Amino acid sequence: MTDSPTPERQLSLNAFVYPAGHHEAAWRHPSTTPERLFDAAYYQEIARTAEAAKLDAIFFADGPALRSDVEHGAVGVLEPITLLTAIAATTERIGLIATASTTYYEPYNLARLFASLDHISKGRAGWNIVTTGTDLAAANFGLDKHPDHAERYARAREFVDATVKLWDSWEDGAVLADVEAGLYADKTKIHEINFVGRHLRVRGPFNAPRTPQGHPVLVQAGASNEGRTFAGQYAEAIFTAHQRLSDAQAFYADIKDQAVRFGRRSEHVKILPGISPFIADTEAQARELEREFNELTSTDYGLDQLENITGHDVRHLDLDEKVPAGIFGEAGDVTDNKKSRVQVIAGIVEREAPTLRTLLHRLAGARGHRVFVGTPVQVADTIEEWFTRGAADGFNVMPPYYPGGLEVFANKVVPILQERGLFRIEYSGTTLRDHFGLPRPVSQYADTGDVAELA
Repeated sequence: MTDSPTPERQLSLNAFVYPAGHHEAAWRHPSTTPERLFDAAYYQEIARTAEAAKLDAIFFADGPALRSDVEHGAVGVLEPITLLTAIAATTERIGLIATASTTYYEPYNLARLFASLDHISKGRAGWNIVTTGTDLAAANFGLDKHPDHAERYARAREFVDATVKLWDSWEDGAVLADVEAGLYADKTKIHEINFVGRHLRVRGPFNAPRTPQGHPVLVQAGASNEGRTFAGQYAEAIFTAHQRLSDAQAFYADIKDQAVRFGRRSEHVKILPGISPFIADTEAQARELEREFNELTSTDYGLDQLENITGHDVRHLDLDEKVPAGIFGEAGDVTDNKKSRVQVIAGIVEREAPTLRTLLHRLAGARGHRVFVGTPVQVADTIEEWFTRGAADGFNVMPPYYPGGLEVFANKVVPILQERGLFRIEYSGTTLRDHFGLPRPVSQYADTGDVAELA
């Protein structure tokens, strides 16, 4: 392994919570409890396991459509901001990150939801900003078609600008609560934002003061060209998918450079690839565990997933036939792509020449994120390698099954990382920004006189 990092640089580790687990057949395995997937107490228990291991945050994906084969997959989910509010009541330190779409929300109502979560949790909220990638969502919101990629990102930029302005519209110190003088707030520190863009118009001001974090941590998961530029400008943490160290290093360097070009400090952008580890005391046992899950997969479900991600029909291929090398060729390379997850899958096909059955099993584990099979030490070794060789600031841990997959990571891998000085033994702060080592932003309206004040 490479040299350990300096003490001030520590891994960030999130638990990416996917109902039964990240393997698509997890709900069928005897170690899971699919009957509890809509039980808030189930997720509260998972969050407490993550908190006991001193992880930075738990993270929930989301989307405004039922986009998978519900006949063969446990794909229904609770709305994550509501769920994280329930989790906040039973935890104290763990960060709480929810996904929400800039395409199918409006800035004011989404700003209220996340600000409320940040206030309720005393500063632990994060927003995973997505533009929504599925055409299925449009009809759920009265639209004839889903906006194209460029339009979604143009709206997203306006959306984030307007939302942050709303959060900033109350300066720190705006609330006086002066009972004797009868003054609750200083109206000179509360501002209309008067945001006018091509897609959005928002007057403001917001109807709540700044949150404990200033505003929730901004997280992003897009890796397309537009997504990378967006991340360099706005994101404070980035979730990404890579199979190889070299690809992860190239992405890491690109995002850090983009952030600097936007006048930001590179260390204020945390790059967190996904890793889905099958862990056992021996490598052979870990591979047997993976095989158990793969044998429970539904071929129809896997084909649906592959076709939804890639936009290509593959059902004409025999399951034991090698996938043609050029079938996803238009996906592009790691520096020029519009469909980043397609590129990941195309890379697997090009490098490994898998059969269709093998490819379906590869993707069953984590939908294109890196599946790792091995012992706790081997998992810790690969995390350390990526962390110390410029590929990651930490990881989005994606257990193949819940709750046991997280428990084994927490109980067997985290202590190794702690012993190596790579990960905290105790929390040093109380907010998600503290955990990530991010500064609390100052209101952009502080000490300025050129904005409209609350009348």
